Amino acid sequence: MMTDRSYLEEVCQASHPRSYEVEVTGTTTVTKRKLPAPGAAAKFTGPEVTVLEETAWGPADANGNRTGRVTMSVPGQPVTMKGAVQLSAGGAGTVAELTGDLKVTIPILGKKLEQASAPAILAGFNTQQKVGDAWLSE
Repeated sequence: MMTDRSYLEEVCQASHPRSYEVEVTGTTTVTKRKLPAPGAAAKFTGPEVTVLEETAWGPADANGNRTGRVTMSVPGQPVTMKGAVQLSAGGAGTVAELTGDLKVTIPILGKKLEQASAPAILAGFNTQQKVGDAWLSE
């Protein structure tokens, strides 16, 4: 599912972008979305931002768990997020755990903008979870 183009398109559409692109090459996925800029960032970025997200999935381990290396960036802006998403069996379903490090490299304001941007990034991953739950229930 995580490398299915149709699923990734549904995730993009659910984030209400102004436009989006999806690319799947083997076990690596790339999405590019033009989104309204978060309120705190709009004065620096303008009314919209392009979010580029790449996930490179590794092979399943002995228990069937998979880890994807996630890189998110905002081209033209000093914003990056690098991390991992771990998929593992949990109860009747799958547990997805995201860990990462969000960086905004603007002197003095970076930490404040990181804190302001983090909820928007987490909302994006929550959207992916909701779309995934619906996808699997069909």
